[in-house]
Amino acid sequence: MAIRVDSTRQALADKYGSLGTFLGLATDDPGTTAAPAHEASGGSYARVATTWSAQVGGWEQGTACTVNANAGNYTFAVLCSAATGANMIDNCIIDGTVLSSAGQIVLTPAFVQT
Repeated sequence: MAIRVDSTRQALADKYGSLGTFLGLATDDPGTTAAPAHEASGGSYARVATTWSAQVGGWEQGTACTVNANAGNYTFAVLCSAATGANMIDNCIIDGTVLSSAGQIVLTPAFVQT
């Protein structure tokens, strides 16, 4: 059911943003448990903090994050509640990015509650 009351949609979107403030990368589907499978590792890879800001009508926007990554094919972004550990709260498919050597990938998170 779509939520018709704007303030309710926004409250739910705000809550989503408060659950996870760290973005990371995965080379394949990270799954549905708190421990993200296939998360990037090694080199200078680390999850990066984003700051969510409330928009209107159920929209939440995070700041752009530049994530360092080793050479590889990255197909998923992970949203976690901390910089390390088994604390994934969500993930999504991203346009596959292939790095032939160590580099950076920019992620800009957004969430829309309908």
